Amino acid sequence: MKNLSWAQIAPVAACVILALAWQRSLGWLLLAIVAAALIASVFAAVHHAEVVAHRVGEPFGTLILALAITIIEVALIVSMMLSGGPGASELARDTLFATVMVVCNGVVGLCLLAGSWRHHVLEFRVEGTSPALAVLIALTAMTLVLPSLTVTTPGPEYSTAQLAFAGVMSLALYSVFVFVQTVRHRDYFLPVGAAGEEHAAPPSATAALVSLVLLALSLIAVVGLAKMLSPGIRAAVDAASAPPAVVGIVIALLVLLPETFAAVNAALRNRMQTSLNLTLGSALASIGLTIPAVAAVAIFIGLPLALGLDAKGTALLAVTLLISTTTLATGRATVLQGAVHLVLFAAFLFLSVVP
Repeated sequence: MKNLSWAQIAPVAACVILALAWQRSLGWLLLAIVAAALIASVFAAVHHAEVVAHRVGEPFGTLILALAITIIEVALIVSMMLSGGPGASELARDTLFATVMVVCNGVVGLCLLAGSWRHHVLEFRVEGTSPALAVLIALTAMTLVLPSLTVTTPGPEYSTAQLAFAGVMSLALYSVFVFVQTVRHRDYFLPVGAAGEEHAAPPSATAALVSLVLLALSLIAVVGLAKMLSPGIRAAVDAASAPPAVVGIVIALLVLLPETFAAVNAALRNRMQTSLNLTLGSALASIGLTIPAVAAVAIFIGLPLALGLDAKGTALLAVTLLISTTTLATGRATVLQGAVHLVLFAAFLFLSVVP
């Protein structure tokens, strides 16, 4: 017991709290305990992700964290869709849109601002970021824009054949990206100047395996505790007379906390390529894995699924992708690019509350 660290205890304790508090009404004391467990789980997830990343090397470490969070997020979305309720048909769309905006503007902007404030100019590999952004543009256009423009079905929905096509193509394109990132052109996604940077021996295989298990427990706790906090968040949103989509944004922010801390920490260590691997990778995984899963559920169970954005959402998405293209075009960035992304993120949040 003496050798156990806080990072080993926190995920287990958080899962115990999650199990004991599940389906209970949250009073002030229990609400504080759940919030504290959530924060501890976030920091534990970041710690264990870094241990695993140190063992397997880049870009596998960042890919593991992005995939783990996305798989749990997919399970959360599908379970909420199956439970029904108002807004269930728009849940996947709102969650994906919020994830893309949080990642591409909020997290990227924070990483650029924090990293460049310390190191003045951040460097990353254009040959790695440009293909990732190209895949993201294709996926978002196919899943969030085109459904509102097709004429086979009314409204922002795909027909069954169109939905199946979008799901298969999303999974196929994401699979090709992962192959390129981890096998064919892995060197494109390594941090600039990564050679000779190791200052400590990689952890043992046993230590890495333990961290991988604890990472999974931490992420389960993050998503579960965030879902427990959602009724209180929804009540606060209703009390403020804010639109229902705000709830999805808050939940997306909570679920993305581990990746945010890991990405900002990498930027502060002048490893902006690692930050971009995390951020762009999580956005790609969110669409590339979520759409196929949600499409399969909607087709086989016959659930309505609204994917297309309205005009305001489409405009915000287009501006985000345009600015991201200019930011990642040169392989260098300063505080100015970070400020631009954060201002656009602030506009997204403000227009979500005041539509």
